[in-house]
Amino acid sequence: MNRIMLWLPLAVFAVLVGFFFKGLTLNPNEQPSALIGQPVPEFRLTELNTGQSLSREQLPEQPFLLNVWASWCITCQVEHPYLTRLSQQMPVVGLNYKDTETAARSWLQKLGDPYAVQIFDPTGRLGLDLGVAGAPETFLVDGSGVIHARIQGEVNQRVFERQIQPLLETHALLSKLGVDSHDVYREFVSLK
Repeated sequence: MNRIMLWLPLAVFAVLVGFFFKGLTLNPNEQPSALIGQPVPEFRLTELNTGQSLSREQLPEQPFLLNVWASWCITCQVEHPYLTRLSQQMPVVGLNYKDTETAARSWLQKLGDPYAVQIFDPTGRLGLDLGVAGAPETFLVDGSGVIHARIQGEVNQRVFERQIQPLLETHALLSKLGVDSHDVYREFVSLK
């Protein structure tokens, strides 16, 4: 009994040190998304520029980025020039989040509008359905409307090359081989 009492504090300390070191390897900004492998949630909102009704069915039928932004978001201003350049390579859909129509339009007029489609979400309902913690957040969505990645924070060249481009290349390769990337994802999830 004395031996156990002697080694117990050391064992507890070792376990706590293990948890500490594991915590140092985790990214505090990364929050997993339950929507990976799931379609973009259904919505009925308006297009910011035209005021016309928009739904999920009107999103691009090729891989695109769904960028959550707001005029009050400073980091959104920082990432905006990169998204503008990126929009020349692939569609970028904007989701204006918890903003006013006037402020959003003014912001786009001042900085430019890189968005193929501009979803206006003044109450944040679609953002909530997507699990958005705050702007900016960006989702990689395939041509079928299925979410493949969630990036919290600024999208820049480094983030694109490390997190988005490999997924786009994998999707393109699977498409060339005639393999549905959704089937691969479902197989992967079933193995967990």
